[in-house]
Amino acid sequence: MTTSTLDIAPKLRGRPREFDMDSALDEALRVFSERGYYAASISELTEAMGLTAGSIYKAFGDKRGVFLAVFSRYRQVRQQLIDDTLATSPNAHEKLRALVTYFADASCGESGRRGCLVVGSATELALFDEEVAGRVAVAFDFDEKRILDLIRLGHSDGSVAKHVDPEGTACALLALTKGMRVIGKTGRNTAQMLAAVETAMKLLN
Repeated sequence: MTTSTLDIAPKLRGRPREFDMDSALDEALRVFSERGYYAASISELTEAMGLTAGSIYKAFGDKRGVFLAVFSRYRQVRQQLIDDTLATSPNAHEKLRALVTYFADASCGESGRRGCLVVGSATELALFDEEVAGRVAVAFDFDEKRILDLIRLGHSDGSVAKHVDPEGTACALLALTKGMRVIGKTGRNTAQMLAAVETAMKLLN
């Protein structure tokens, strides 16, 4: 648990109090996911995070500072979840299946409607904010390299057909998984997304 010492209520000014930074950022993520960056207000963030506006400005500088902290937290949590998901798969082919299935599952229900913060940032902010654009590019590059490395591992362990082009297929699967998060915002169901997984796996045969 990550904590930070802040004055979180006016009546306690001068008496610092600890709050759970990770939990606060997770609540801010919900606001940004549901409202988008521009529509999210400081008042909505203060209510969700359980902090005063002054405390938010003190800790993060401004709304953009909150967003950048949320972006980092989101990537950290997501990558750990993916690592845990892939850890039990016996070979590269099954790791790739688990990876694509992770995105398919995340694209359904409430999670699907909220969308992916990285993908949302690419469409809402990257054109206007150079730092956010850079962070999105790093995130996409990381995800694509993970797929690329798994395809190459599959060539080595025999679970992915030798004729499969690593670079082209990695790019295609990256586009597919990010696209899943986009169409998931329209209310796709689990059966539809899992059917897309099965089609994607044919790229590896």
